[in-house]
Amino acid sequence: MKDLALKYFMEGYSCSESIVQAAADKGYISYDALAIATSFSGGMGARCLCGAVAGSQMVIGAMFGRNDKHDGKQARALAKQFYDKFTEKYKVACCKVLSAGFSDFHSPQRRQHCTKMVGDCALLLEDIIKVNTSKV
Repeated sequence: MKDLALKYFMEGYSCSESIVQAAADKGYISYDALAIATSFSGGMGARCLCGAVAGSQMVIGAMFGRNDKHDGKQARALAKQFYDKFTEKYKVACCKVLSAGFSDFHSPQRRQHCTKMVGDCALLLEDIIKVNTSKV
């Protein structure tokens, strides 16, 4: 999933879209989620929550969230697990903080900087999926 997410990110998809598109390609979720992921790009346009984290959380919700098979408790626990692992490594999940030092948010340098986080989110997410489902 990491290679797919990075491919999409380098093609111009946003961080959140890249994660969601890669998850759809792997058959984890519906491609319909891509449009939803767009508004989470660039920290929801305000550079708040890292879009790769947000996209990962969308996938967790889509797979494990409240529906006729799940009560939502597993999704909330997995969301926290994902968030804790991400912040253990990066200390924060705020896009503005994670991309500090890049005066031009749309610069190729900032985008290159974010490839590590997109890749790490894809790895963390796929690990959570592997441990919690037989869909892999």
